[in-house]
Amino acid sequence: MKLAISGKGGVGKTTIAAAITKYLSQTNATVYAIDADPDACLAPAIGIPAEEAANIKPVVEMRDVIREKSGGGAFYTLNPELDDFIDDYSYKLGNIRFFRMGDPKKGGSECYCRENTFLNALVSSLLLDKNESVIMDMGAGIEHLSRGTVRGVDMMLVVVEPSRNSVNTAGHVIRMAGELGIERTGIVANKIRSDKEKQFIIDSFSQHPVIGFISFSESLWANAMEPSVTPEAEKELMSEVQNVCLNIWGEVGGNNQN
Repeated sequence: MKLAISGKGGVGKTTIAAAITKYLSQTNATVYAIDADPDACLAPAIGIPAEEAANIKPVVEMRDVIREKSGGGAFYTLNPELDDFIDDYSYKLGNIRFFRMGDPKKGGSECYCRENTFLNALVSSLLLDKNESVIMDMGAGIEHLSRGTVRGVDMMLVVVEPSRNSVNTAGHVIRMAGELGIERTGIVANKIRSDKEKQFIIDSFSQHPVIGFISFSESLWANAMEPSVTPEAEKELMSEVQNVCLNIWGEVGGNNQN
């Protein structure tokens, strides 16, 4: 199962991506967690110590590899052989294999085109057995969709909060995902405080499945100032994420459950 997780900035997509990653890893499956957001936050969210996360070699530093595998011209091979780079450019945490795309570029510098080609090839190369998953935490907004990085995923999971701006961004993500040939999109509603907010999400996405609802958590909100989530806050979140994962399996027809 390959999931790309997107949404407007601030809706909690990294929190959801990390929780799904950790839940799936508990099933004794290998989970490839890919931080495709230049403003990388997924590593600490899944429990990688900050000092170790800082030493993980990012995809954007694989310049020579990208040139060698993709070619030096204007057109790039989309599926280079990448198996021999898995160990060098990933961090192993239990059943999780973590990759990061890299850091933000300086203003006015070159684009991420070559890196995104390589990231696309990396995801494509992870041809999984039935007990493996790929979770991609995408950049906020819709820019990543214009690069086509997420072609080939089984589902685009769009995280929203009960606000008109969040819903509007989600609509653009869903439209562009369809243009890329992504057959399935699902909504995860985060920070839900009331039945009124829940109904707002249901009414806003009547044509698309709402995969699950995550309640607003005072403990998670307070914990946002800390380097890692407390066990109490995580337990509260994981109980609802379990239902999200069950619904995802139902949508994609997967059999990853153990």
